[in-house]
Amino acid sequence: MFETVVERAAFPIRSGEADLELAIDRGHIKAREHREPVSEIEIELKHGDRRAIAAIAERLAQSAPVAYAARCKPERGYALSAGQAAKAVCRSAIDLDPEVSTAAAFQTIALSCLDHAAANERAVREGDTEGVHQMRVGLRRLRAAISIFKELLPGPETEAVKSELKWLTEQLGPARDFDVLLEQRVNEERRIPPIGNEIDLLEDDLQARRDAGLQKAKAAVDSDRYRALGLRTALWVTNGEWSKSAEPLTIADRERRAVELAAEILDKRSKKISKKVEDIEALDARQRHKLRIAVKKLRYACEFFAGLFDRRKQIRGHKRLSSILKTLQGSLGTLNDIEVHKRLAVMIAHSRKRARKQAEKALAMGFIAGQEQREIASCIAAAEKAGGQLSNSAKFWKR
Repeated sequence: MFETVVERAAFPIRSGEADLELAIDRGHIKAREHREPVSEIEIELKHGDRRAIAAIAERLAQSAPVAYAARCKPERGYALSAGQAAKAVCRSAIDLDPEVSTAAAFQTIALSCLDHAAANERAVREGDTEGVHQMRVGLRRLRAAISIFKELLPGPETEAVKSELKWLTEQLGPARDFDVLLEQRVNEERRIPPIGNEIDLLEDDLQARRDAGLQKAKAAVDSDRYRALGLRTALWVTNGEWSKSAEPLTIADRERRAVELAAEILDKRSKKISKKVEDIEALDARQRHKLRIAVKKLRYACEFFAGLFDRRKQIRGHKRLSSILKTLQGSLGTLNDIEVHKRLAVMIAHSRKRARKQAEKALAMGFIAGQEQREIASCIAAAEKAGGQLSNSAKFWKR
């Protein structure tokens, strides 16, 4: 299927009370006529505290332009042999032991989210809109994990990581937003005879904006800032200041069973969302947007913590709740898209730079925005129904 041809140089390292091996691999992976280079540094812990791995990685980062790698050589080889080396990568399931500590649970969850985002680098570089979407999902899940475990993660180091993750998410935004508008709205409306020509003109304009967004995303992933972000985040997760505090209360929080924290978080957030949905008609666009983000975080939290509640009845309850939250998130997401498209319609109609056929494009965008207004009532009704189901659903985290 594939062949890995590398030359390895390995060196034993002593760091404090830990024994490690540092190995440098150079070569390539070959599958049929395809070939990919390999230039990797692996740090293996032989004995001692695993935080020694992070200490060695930090020293390497200070002296060489190293980056965090999300996919091992076998994974790259199988993808190459299947012709999917540049294909978008979806998230993997997170398996938590019911007895895991809060700190260990955060590390497992955060690294899984980081791997999900980083595994889509190649797809983003190749201009794959699904790759952009999957990287954004990985970043949002990681940011949600930081929010969920925020009591464990105080300090300026955490704020710096959050800032960089937000920057990267924003760099990926335009490509995804214009792609959604094209695929979910423009392609649906182009068959309407009265404005068919105008829709075609709008489509060309939006495709150009999406392509510019893809270039922006590619530039971000190719930057030194991105390279530093991945490694910095991984080191913070595994060996950040949050994990070293000697304060008794902080230590107790880190060593607390994750299942206890999970039950508190899921209960608190679900009740808060249920209450907000009851008044959804009274919420403005900004408040609905914040509610959508809260629902998304709760949905991610359910995914993160699913392994902690592994009884048959709890598994069924988790599936039921996930389905409700997906429906609720979808309704709120459509309402948010409608607001975004209204702003785009204004932007196109009142562009500072007068573009060719601007009036026709503005007409088409205004028509789409007008058509979407008809969906608001049904979206609110669907959200209210899902909110009621959320309030009445069995809480799978309660034993």
